[in-house]
Amino acid sequence: MLGSAIALSDEIEAEMPNIVVILTDDQGYADISFNPQHPKEVSTPNMDALAKEGVFFSQAYTSGHVCSPTRAGLMLGQYQQRVGVYSAGDGGRGFNPEQKIFPSFLPDHYVSTAIGKWHLGLDDDYPELKWHAMNRGFDECYKFMGRGGHSYFDLRSDSDGKFAHPIYRNKQRINDEGYLTNRLTEEAVEFIERNKSRPFFLYLAYNAVHAPAEAPATDIQSTMDSNPGITPERAILMAMLKHLDDGIGQVVRKLKQENLFDNTLLFCLTDNGGSKAMSADNTPLRGFKGSFDEGGIRTPFIVSWPARFKGGRTQTVPIVSLDILPTAIEATGTSPVNQKFDGKSLLPLLTDNATQHHEHIYWSKGGEGDWAIRQGDWKIHVVKGNPELINLANDPSETRDLSGKHPMRVQQMTEDYRKWIQQMQNPITGGSRFWKQTANGAAPKPKTKSETRAAQRAQKRAQRKTRVGVQKDN
Repeated sequence: MLGSAIALSDEIEAEMPNIVVILTDDQGYADISFNPQHPKEVSTPNMDALAKEGVFFSQAYTSGHVCSPTRAGLMLGQYQQRVGVYSAGDGGRGFNPEQKIFPSFLPDHYVSTAIGKWHLGLDDDYPELKWHAMNRGFDECYKFMGRGGHSYFDLRSDSDGKFAHPIYRNKQRINDEGYLTNRLTEEAVEFIERNKSRPFFLYLAYNAVHAPAEAPATDIQSTMDSNPGITPERAILMAMLKHLDDGIGQVVRKLKQENLFDNTLLFCLTDNGGSKAMSADNTPLRGFKGSFDEGGIRTPFIVSWPARFKGGRTQTVPIVSLDILPTAIEATGTSPVNQKFDGKSLLPLLTDNATQHHEHIYWSKGGEGDWAIRQGDWKIHVVKGNPELINLANDPSETRDLSGKHPMRVQQMTEDYRKWIQQMQNPITGGSRFWKQTANGAAPKPKTKSETRAAQRAQKRAQRKTRVGVQKDN
């Protein structure tokens, strides 16, 4: 009888999908060659293959405008503002260590690892490490802690270099060597090898292509030779991107070699828009990392699970990175008790051809009074009381402010924001309480027609300078 029970348990485990989340860092929306508007120097054959085999979400968003907020939201399945994370400083400092995060919602027999960039708490309390991934549900890790960037070449934990922060294997600081992007890939492949006979959760958070701009000299030179006229800054970024794409390809090949790929629920996305400082390209979107323009929050987003749904298609329904955890929970059959998620499972969109998902998607920086909402095709973006209203169906490059034409919509979406922000916590790092004033104060005043026209002219000038494409009004 005991033998039968064990055999049944083993059979159930074998049917459970592996969960893989690959998070890139500051990758531009056009810095994937699956985007038909990508610059000629961009080549990401492995990401392209994954997008072609899986489902590509063309209107996917991150919940944050910079690194740490998005990572917090992904781990929580909730808006990160619920735990006081609005900025990189909030998330980098760390939120409530008692708060359950991703691996704690998976079945007990899953083994989990966090590889790469953590950015959800500092290690100033070493060796206690209360913000450490292994104190928050992960079984093992190879990562660095609360800083946004890390040197790609200096992997010594005893280094005093600007971007050389301690690397941890589990809870031990180590000195390592190699190119960091490649080391993260090697760790991921080794984790799959060790755990190929049991269900696992692999969180692979590359720090590429975040600053500092570092790549092997031979790769930089090869990129420049192949692309006459490319700037040195852009050549470095492309060399970094090559190692990132190669790494993703190695992880996928390992899953296929071990016959695990078909029953692996795999997500691949970036943490926010591409960085202007790193010469990223977000065509055809306006703006960059750090803003709530589409170029700051729209992400290339790929989902694959061949055993469960057919790939080779593009899904246009708007989604957000908060949806990843609820999708994994549904896929593994768990039912968290008394747990509210803001994200929603993507499986109805992937398996049932559903056409509705989120009624609203919210963003907020907190203290600066900078916020945005997407509702259907409409998006409002308010900066210090000045609203901009965009119809993304007709104007994905955000060239025409319609707030003057639709003041009632501005008023209603502002009221929606008020109701939402009042449910959130104060920023962890304190400072201005302007976000409370925004929530309770007067509605933003729509621009006059002359102000709207002036703003549109300024937008077009800025777009010409940043090579952001402008689409014709429909």
